[in-house]
Amino acid sequence: MRPRFWERPLDDLTPQEWEALCDGCGKCCLNKLEDEDTGQVEFTRIACRLFDDSTCRCSNYAIRLKIVPECVVLKPETMDKTAYFMPLSCAYRLRHEGKPLPDWHPLVTGDPESTAKAGRAVRGPTWPEFSVPEDDWEDYIAAEEDL
Repeated sequence: MRPRFWERPLDDLTPQEWEALCDGCGKCCLNKLEDEDTGQVEFTRIACRLFDDSTCRCSNYAIRLKIVPECVVLKPETMDKTAYFMPLSCAYRLRHEGKPLPDWHPLVTGDPESTAKAGRAVRGPTWPEFSVPEDDWEDYIAAEEDL
């Protein structure tokens, strides 16, 4: 990968560089509720069925869309429509908004565990999505900074 590739425009990244932007926080794997009137997105503590809480990553990333067709796929050309659904600290969202990566990001620190060490990875209890009726998801809303 090119030096400091993450500072380049998103549409200039190679597929490998694009994937490397992920900080491994796991917040994108949490189910969210969107207010139809305001567009406000709330994170819940209800995790996708593929979320591995020991790694904060998708347990079946390569074929996730076959298992979870509603999974949000981030691509440079779709960021205008999908970035709002990502955590405020998400590298894809930050770079889409023209902002730098945070100092705790693994690409900045060189440490793949720096997201967790900085307290930015999903922590605390999560529930598998099929264990909670969708009508009850509002009871599991969590502030992003508390995840």
